[in-house]
Amino acid sequence: MNIKELHTQEKPVSATSLFKNELGNATAIQILQGEKLKEHITKTPALLICINGEAIFENENGIRETLKTGDLVNIEPMVKHWVEGTIESQLILIK
Repeated sequence: MNIKELHTQEKPVSATSLFKNELGNATAIQILQGEKLKEHITKTPALLICINGEAIFENENGIRETLKTGDLVNIEPMVKHWVEGTIESQLILIK
């Protein structure tokens, strides 16, 4: 199976659970070109990895990271953040 098969092209932003247990979880996220994962806050530390494509991660503290294939960013808990797809992007979020 390929990660792209988990999402449909119909949704601008799509999230699908890959793995979940009592210690944490992993989520596959697809963001289409020009679309945005809206502002939100996580209660726990997280790691966002760009598997394919290019996306921009930003947070309310002024952090702005361009994520290309293979890049990653640590997401701080209780800090508002958002992600925009500059091209179609496949990402993995680990919490």
